[in-house]
Amino acid sequence: MDGVEDMGPVDYLVIEFPGSRLTGEALPLLVDLADRRIVRILDLAFVRKDADGSVTALELQDLGDENADLTVFEGASSGLLDEGDLAEAANALEPGNSAAVLVYENLWAAPLARALRRGGAELVASGRIPVQALLASLDAVEGTTTPPGGSAAA
Repeated sequence: MDGVEDMGPVDYLVIEFPGSRLTGEALPLLVDLADRRIVRILDLAFVRKDADGSVTALELQDLGDENADLTVFEGASSGLLDEGDLAEAANALEPGNSAAVLVYENLWAAPLARALRRGGAELVASGRIPVQALLASLDAVEGTTTPPGGSAAA
């Protein structure tokens, strides 16, 4: 990976597929993000956690159903992910399920990241708020607000 200092932030996702069922419905959306240069896919790997807890790396041809064309992702490997990373990702899985492990660069943020680095800044923390936590927080706020012309909910 040339020009690491010019890169945007790099994130990863581990996406679990219950029953190892990958329909391919989200894949065109991922391709669209890459085509529009919002993200750059650095690595995409798949693992399965068997009922006995053993972990198997999967090949693209082992995945999906007849509606899931995964050939566009062949060769999506920068070498950042190794067997240890895939085993660690599989720890988050329920037995009998599979997962996609996606490592991607946020191209949309690269100019900001370059400017910050030139100014001597560095990223010291990062995180993500799960949608479920956001929804719970919004529900809690709605439960404590006073509706117009009324009293606060008890």
